Amino acid sequence: MSTDRFSLSADEYLAKHHVLTYLEDAIGQLLEHKEDNPKVNPAKFFNDYFTSIYHGNHTLFREYAFIKSTPHNRASFIRVFWKCYRHIGKNGDLLNVKEYHSLLCLLCPNFPFDLIQKTARIILMDDAMDCLMSFSDFLYAFQLQLYYEEFLEDCNKLYEKLTQAPRSPRETVVVPSSSTSPRQQKKQQPLPPPVDPIPPPEGIDSQQFLEALTQLSDVTKNSHPKLSCLREILQNTNRVSFYGFLMALAKNDSVNSGIGVLPAKASIMDDTEQDHAP
Repeated sequence: MSTDRFSLSADEYLAKHHVLTYLEDAIGQLLEHKEDNPKVNPAKFFNDYFTSIYHGNHTLFREYAFIKSTPHNRASFIRVFWKCYRHIGKNGDLLNVKEYHSLLCLLCPNFPFDLIQKTARIILMDDAMDCLMSFSDFLYAFQLQLYYEEFLEDCNKLYEKLTQAPRSPRETVVVPSSSTSPRQQKKQQPLPPPVDPIPPPEGIDSQQFLEALTQLSDVTKNSHPKLSCLREILQNTNRVSFYGFLMALAKNDSVNSGIGVLPAKASIMDDTEQDHAP
Protein backbone atom coordinates (compact mmCIF):
# COMPACT_ATOMS: atom_id res chain seq x y z
CA MET A 1 0.00 0.00 0.00
CA SER A 2 2.87 2.41 0.72
CA THR A 3 4.08 1.99 -2.86
CA ASP A 4 0.64 3.02 -4.16
CA ARG A 5 0.83 6.32 -2.31
CA PHE A 6 3.74 7.43 -4.45
CA SER A 7 3.12 5.65 -7.77
CA LEU A 8 -0.60 6.45 -8.19
CA SER A 9 -2.46 9.71 -8.49
CA ALA A 10 -5.15 10.50 -5.94
CA ASP A 11 -7.94 9.46 -8.32
CA GLU A 12 -6.13 6.24 -9.26
CA TYR A 13 -5.58 5.36 -5.61
CA LEU A 14 -9.23 5.97 -4.72
CA ALA A 15 -10.37 3.85 -7.68
CA LYS A 16 -7.95 0.99 -7.02
CA HIS A 17 -9.00 0.61 -3.38
CA HIS A 18 -12.69 1.40 -4.00
CA VAL A 19 -12.63 4.10 -1.35
CA LEU A 20 -15.63 5.95 -2.81
CA THR A 21 -17.65 2.72 -2.86
CA TYR A 22 -17.14 2.31 0.87
CA LEU A 23 -17.77 5.98 1.63
CA GLU A 24 -21.06 5.93 -0.24
CA ASP A 25 -22.10 2.71 1.47
CA ALA A 26 -21.08 4.02 4.90
CA ILE A 27 -23.18 7.16 4.47
CA GLY A 28 -26.13 5.11 3.25
CA GLN A 29 -25.83 2.75 6.20
CA LEU A 30 -25.58 5.69 8.61
CA LEU A 31 -28.72 7.36 7.26
CA GLU A 32 -30.60 4.08 7.42
CA HIS A 33 -29.39 3.45 10.97
CA LYS A 34 -30.38 6.96 12.11
CA GLU A 35 -34.01 6.25 11.28
CA ASP A 36 -34.11 3.69 14.11
CA ASN A 37 -31.56 5.38 16.34
CA PRO A 38 -31.58 9.20 15.97
CA LYS A 39 -28.93 9.62 18.68
CA VAL A 40 -26.30 7.62 16.83
CA ASN A 41 -22.79 9.08 16.95
CA PRO A 42 -21.59 9.46 13.32
CA ALA A 43 -17.89 9.39 14.27
CA LYS A 44 -18.29 6.15 16.21
CA PHE A 45 -20.47 4.68 13.48
CA PHE A 46 -17.85 5.36 10.79
CA ASN A 47 -15.10 4.01 13.04
CA ASP A 48 -17.03 0.77 13.57
CA TYR A 49 -17.89 0.55 9.86
CA PHE A 50 -14.32 0.84 8.60
CA THR A 51 -12.97 -1.37 11.39
CA SER A 52 -15.40 -4.04 10.22
CA ILE A 53 -14.18 -3.62 6.64
CA TYR A 54 -10.57 -3.94 7.75
CA HIS A 55 -11.28 -7.20 9.57
CA GLY A 56 -13.49 -8.53 6.74
CA ASN A 57 -16.66 -8.83 8.84
CA HIS A 58 -18.76 -6.41 6.82
CA THR A 59 -20.41 -8.64 4.18
CA LEU A 60 -22.54 -10.80 6.47
CA PHE A 61 -26.28 -10.45 5.62
CA ARG A 62 -25.54 -7.85 2.96
CA GLU A 63 -27.06 -7.88 -0.52
CA TYR A 64 -25.20 -9.59 -3.35
CA ALA A 65 -24.61 -6.32 -5.23
CA PHE A 66 -22.52 -5.09 -2.31
CA ILE A 67 -20.65 -8.39 -1.97
CA LYS A 68 -19.52 -8.36 -5.59
CA SER A 69 -18.79 -4.61 -5.70
CA THR A 70 -15.10 -4.97 -4.69
CA PRO A 71 -12.49 -7.76 -4.62
CA HIS A 72 -12.08 -7.22 -0.87
CA ASN A 73 -15.80 -7.80 -0.34
CA ARG A 74 -15.72 -11.00 -2.38
CA ALA A 75 -12.70 -12.30 -0.49
CA SER A 76 -14.31 -11.41 2.84
CA PHE A 77 -17.51 -13.23 1.95
CA ILE A 78 -15.58 -16.34 0.91
CA ARG A 79 -13.90 -16.39 4.29
CA VAL A 80 -17.20 -15.88 6.13
CA PHE A 81 -18.71 -18.80 4.23
CA TRP A 82 -15.76 -21.02 5.17
CA LYS A 83 -15.84 -19.99 8.83
CA CYS A 84 -19.58 -20.50 9.16
CA TYR A 85 -19.81 -23.91 7.50
CA ARG A 86 -16.49 -25.71 7.76
CA HIS A 87 -18.07 -28.09 10.28
CA ILE A 88 -19.83 -29.60 7.26
CA GLY A 89 -16.47 -30.71 5.93
CA LYS A 90 -15.40 -32.03 9.30
CA ASN A 91 -18.50 -34.19 9.48
CA GLY A 92 -17.87 -35.49 5.97
CA ASP A 93 -21.28 -34.35 4.75
CA LEU A 94 -21.92 -34.21 1.00
CA LEU A 95 -24.40 -31.65 -0.33
CA ASN A 96 -25.96 -30.90 -3.70
CA VAL A 97 -26.32 -27.60 -5.54
CA LYS A 98 -29.61 -26.56 -3.94
CA GLU A 99 -28.36 -27.31 -0.44
CA TYR A 100 -25.21 -25.21 -0.89
CA HIS A 101 -27.35 -22.42 -2.28
CA SER A 102 -29.59 -22.56 0.80
CA LEU A 103 -26.54 -22.21 3.05
CA LEU A 104 -25.30 -19.20 1.12
CA CYS A 105 -28.72 -17.55 1.26
CA LEU A 106 -28.52 -17.64 5.05
CA LEU A 107 -25.49 -15.32 4.71
CA CYS A 108 -26.72 -13.32 1.72
CA PRO A 109 -30.50 -13.51 1.16
CA ASN A 110 -30.41 -12.79 -2.59
CA PHE A 111 -27.32 -14.81 -3.52
CA PRO A 112 -27.79 -15.87 -7.18
CA PHE A 113 -28.48 -19.53 -7.87
CA ASP A 114 -26.74 -19.47 -11.26
CA LEU A 115 -23.37 -18.76 -9.63
CA ILE A 116 -23.76 -21.95 -7.58
CA GLN A 117 -24.57 -23.85 -10.76
CA LYS A 118 -21.39 -22.52 -12.38
CA THR A 119 -19.44 -23.59 -9.30
CA ALA A 120 -20.87 -27.10 -9.51
CA ARG A 121 -19.91 -27.38 -13.20
CA ILE A 122 -16.26 -26.78 -12.28
CA ILE A 123 -16.40 -29.82 -10.00
CA LEU A 124 -18.80 -32.08 -11.90
CA MET A 125 -18.28 -30.77 -15.45
CA ASP A 126 -22.01 -31.32 -15.83
CA ASP A 127 -25.38 -29.79 -15.00
CA ALA A 128 -26.31 -32.63 -12.64
CA MET A 129 -28.38 -30.91 -9.95
CA ASP A 130 -28.55 -33.87 -7.58
CA CYS A 131 -24.88 -34.87 -7.57
CA LEU A 132 -23.22 -34.53 -4.18
CA MET A 133 -20.08 -32.49 -3.54
CA SER A 134 -17.71 -32.38 -0.60
CA PHE A 135 -17.33 -29.10 1.25
CA SER A 136 -13.66 -28.67 0.40
CA ASP A 137 -14.23 -29.28 -3.33
CA PHE A 138 -17.11 -26.83 -3.36
CA LEU A 139 -15.28 -24.22 -1.29
CA TYR A 140 -12.27 -23.82 -3.58
CA ALA A 141 -14.36 -23.95 -6.76
CA PHE A 142 -16.73 -21.39 -5.22
CA GLN A 143 -13.79 -19.14 -4.33
CA LEU A 144 -12.57 -19.24 -7.93
CA GLN A 145 -16.02 -18.60 -9.42
CA LEU A 146 -16.95 -15.72 -7.12
CA TYR A 147 -13.61 -13.92 -6.96
CA TYR A 148 -12.77 -14.19 -10.67
CA GLU A 149 -16.31 -14.28 -12.12
CA GLU A 150 -15.82 -11.70 -14.89
CA PHE A 151 -12.41 -13.05 -15.87
CA LEU A 152 -13.81 -16.59 -16.16
CA GLU A 153 -16.54 -15.30 -18.46
CA ASP A 154 -13.88 -13.74 -20.70
CA CYS A 155 -11.91 -17.01 -20.60
CA ASN A 156 -14.99 -18.89 -21.76
CA LYS A 157 -15.42 -16.52 -24.71
CA LEU A 158 -11.78 -17.01 -25.70
CA TYR A 159 -12.11 -20.77 -25.38
CA GLU A 160 -15.22 -20.87 -27.56
CA LYS A 161 -13.49 -18.73 -30.16
CA LEU A 162 -10.51 -21.09 -30.29
CA THR A 163 -12.76 -24.14 -30.64
CA GLN A 164 -14.19 -22.81 -33.88
CA ALA A 165 -12.17 -24.75 -36.42
CA PRO A 166 -11.34 -22.80 -39.57
CA ARG A 167 -13.41 -23.84 -42.53
CA SER A 168 -11.50 -25.88 -45.07
CA PRO A 169 -11.81 -24.66 -48.67
CA ARG A 170 -14.42 -26.58 -50.60
CA GLU A 171 -13.13 -28.96 -53.24
CA THR A 172 -13.76 -28.06 -56.86
CA VAL A 173 -16.74 -29.93 -58.20
CA VAL A 174 -16.65 -30.82 -61.89
CA VAL A 175 -20.09 -30.93 -63.41
CA PRO A 176 -20.00 -33.46 -66.26
CA SER A 177 -21.13 -32.13 -69.61
CA SER A 178 -22.96 -34.04 -72.27
CA SER A 179 -19.66 -34.48 -74.13
CA THR A 180 -17.93 -36.11 -71.19
CA SER A 181 -17.57 -39.84 -71.52
CA PRO A 182 -18.92 -42.15 -68.76
CA ARG A 183 -15.36 -43.20 -68.02
CA GLN A 184 -14.30 -39.56 -67.45
CA GLN A 185 -17.40 -38.93 -65.30
CA LYS A 186 -16.40 -41.82 -63.06
CA LYS A 187 -12.92 -40.33 -62.54
CA GLN A 188 -14.33 -36.90 -61.73
CA GLN A 189 -16.69 -38.08 -58.97
CA PRO A 190 -15.50 -37.10 -55.44
CA LEU A 191 -14.24 -39.82 -53.17
CA PRO A 192 -16.71 -40.96 -50.48
CA PRO A 193 -15.94 -39.87 -46.92
CA PRO A 194 -14.17 -42.40 -44.71
CA VAL A 195 -16.47 -44.82 -42.95
CA ASP A 196 -14.92 -44.25 -39.50
CA PRO A 197 -13.61 -40.67 -39.36
CA ILE A 198 -11.17 -39.91 -36.55
CA PRO A 199 -12.93 -37.74 -33.93
CA PRO A 200 -11.34 -34.34 -33.25
CA PRO A 201 -9.10 -34.24 -30.16
CA GLU A 202 -10.74 -33.05 -26.96
CA GLY A 203 -10.17 -29.47 -25.85
CA ILE A 204 -7.97 -26.85 -27.47
CA ASP A 205 -4.27 -26.27 -27.91
CA SER A 206 -2.91 -25.18 -24.52
CA GLN A 207 -0.25 -22.88 -25.96
CA GLN A 208 -2.78 -20.99 -28.08
CA PHE A 209 -5.05 -20.64 -25.06
CA LEU A 210 -2.16 -19.37 -22.96
CA GLU A 211 -1.24 -16.77 -25.58
CA ALA A 212 -4.86 -15.57 -25.71
CA LEU A 213 -5.05 -15.39 -21.91
CA THR A 214 -1.78 -13.46 -21.77
CA GLN A 215 -3.22 -10.83 -24.10
CA LEU A 216 -6.41 -10.72 -22.06
CA SER A 217 -4.47 -10.23 -18.82
CA ASP A 218 -2.68 -7.24 -20.33
CA VAL A 219 -5.89 -5.36 -21.12
CA THR A 220 -8.53 -6.51 -18.64
CA LYS A 221 -9.47 -4.43 -15.62
CA ASN A 222 -11.03 -7.43 -13.89
CA SER A 223 -9.26 -9.41 -11.19
CA HIS A 224 -7.40 -12.41 -12.59
CA PRO A 225 -4.82 -14.99 -11.47
CA LYS A 226 -1.17 -14.19 -12.03
CA LEU A 227 0.27 -15.15 -15.41
CA SER A 228 2.73 -17.43 -13.64
CA CYS A 229 -0.23 -19.50 -12.38
CA LEU A 230 -1.73 -19.71 -15.86
CA ARG A 231 1.61 -20.80 -17.32
CA GLU A 232 2.08 -23.37 -14.58
CA ILE A 233 -1.21 -25.00 -15.56
CA LEU A 234 -1.13 -24.71 -19.34
CA GLN A 235 2.53 -25.42 -20.07
CA ASN A 236 2.29 -28.92 -18.59
CA THR A 237 -0.23 -30.21 -21.12
CA ASN A 238 -0.72 -30.15 -24.88
CA ARG A 239 -4.48 -29.73 -24.89
CA VAL A 240 -6.97 -28.56 -22.29
CA SER A 241 -10.74 -28.50 -21.88
CA PHE A 242 -12.40 -25.44 -20.42
CA TYR A 243 -13.66 -27.09 -17.24
CA GLY A 244 -10.41 -28.99 -16.88
CA PHE A 245 -8.69 -25.61 -16.91
CA LEU A 246 -11.07 -24.24 -14.27
CA MET A 247 -10.61 -27.28 -12.06
CA ALA A 248 -6.84 -26.87 -12.26
CA LEU A 249 -7.20 -23.21 -11.25
CA ALA A 250 -9.45 -24.11 -8.32
CA LYS A 251 -6.90 -26.64 -7.03
CA ASN A 252 -3.84 -24.48 -7.64
CA ASP A 253 -2.08 -23.42 -4.42
CA SER A 254 -0.66 -20.27 -6.03
CA VAL A 255 -4.13 -19.11 -7.10
CA ASN A 256 -5.43 -19.73 -3.59
CA SER A 257 -2.57 -17.87 -1.92
CA GLY A 258 -2.99 -15.00 -4.39
CA ILE A 259 -6.56 -14.45 -3.17
CA GLY A 260 -5.26 -14.83 0.36
CA VAL A 261 -8.27 -15.77 2.50
CA LEU A 262 -8.29 -19.57 2.64
CA PRO A 263 -5.55 -21.84 3.96
CA ALA A 264 -4.09 -24.63 1.87
CA LYS A 265 -6.54 -27.45 1.24
CA ALA A 266 -4.63 -29.79 3.54
CA SER A 267 -5.38 -27.56 6.57
CA ILE A 268 -8.87 -26.39 5.63
CA MET A 269 -10.43 -28.14 8.64
CA ASP A 270 -7.69 -27.19 11.11
CA ASP A 271 -9.10 -25.46 14.20
CA THR A 272 -5.72 -23.90 14.92
CA GLU A 273 -5.78 -21.92 11.68
CA GLN A 274 -5.34 -18.28 12.67
CA ASP A 275 -7.88 -15.71 11.61
CA HIS A 276 -6.63 -12.83 9.55
CA ALA A 277 -8.24 -10.11 7.50
CA PRO A 278 -8.38 -10.62 3.71
